[in-house]
Amino acid sequence: MPFQFSTSHNPVLPLERASVLFDGIFSTPKLSHPEGVAIGPDGWIWAGNQDGDICRIAPDGSRMEKVASTGGFVLGLAFYRAHALFVCDLKHAAVFRLDLATGDLVRFTEPGVKIPNYPLVDTVRDRLFVSDSHASGTPGPGIWSYDLASGEGGLWYGKDLDFANGLAKRDGDDALYVCETFAPSITRIAIEPDGSAGAAETFAEDLPGLPDGIAFDSEGNLIVGCYEPSRLLRVSRDGTQTDVLIEDPTAHVLCHPTNIAFAGDRLYAANLGRWHISEVSMDIGADPLWSAA
Repeated sequence: MPFQFSTSHNPVLPLERASVLFDGIFSTPKLSHPEGVAIGPDGWIWAGNQDGDICRIAPDGSRMEKVASTGGFVLGLAFYRAHALFVCDLKHAAVFRLDLATGDLVRFTEPGVKIPNYPLVDTVRDRLFVSDSHASGTPGPGIWSYDLASGEGGLWYGKDLDFANGLAKRDGDDALYVCETFAPSITRIAIEPDGSAGAAETFAEDLPGLPDGIAFDSEGNLIVGCYEPSRLLRVSRDGTQTDVLIEDPTAHVLCHPTNIAFAGDRLYAANLGRWHISEVSMDIGADPLWSAA
């Protein structure tokens, strides 16, 4: 029986739950138009900027440090335990690997990916998945997969996606979830026992916004950062119900949020439209509607 999709546009959380963790408009370097955000093994919040700088922000938002730079435009970030940080770069059309022990930053992927948007580390198979946005307005393949040690790999899912963007995996579900920004929808691609791409199906469609980044919460709901309008969505575990989790009509605290990352009951969002990382309090106990979906 097909899913019956439904959407609620009344925000679950008030905007007061969101705040600016770190404003990088006057910092050195500036946190200009951050797209990627990830929680490091050090507990700091890591992000990149339009100049290729890879930075980390103290958990209390008191300071930011530059760690390295690709010299390009940093997109998605993903940590491989305490070993490395994988960095997608728009200008170089490549994924870089930052060694967390030595600080060495090297190109990890060979030419092939057109727009490497978001990396996801699969520690079960020691593989790195990378979404390829292909071209704006022109659907195309797809998802790439690389060996974490050697960097060898290639196109994993070769069918067309409408601007493949954020990726996520849910505990206990051997599948890859991918944003199709201009669909706008979330697609679930099964991972076969041999590691190959299985069947793809629509998980959530007709989303009230352009989905960019995704992450699963502790309840198994999918949280979605929308580039436009400036809001976060919550999709229920079965994909049939979508709620506007929180939104900012003035686009100040949340301004074209893209990638998102959890640290306990705190959600961090990169804001491509401004110079800061937002922090959202996700205290489940304060909102009885949280687990109702």
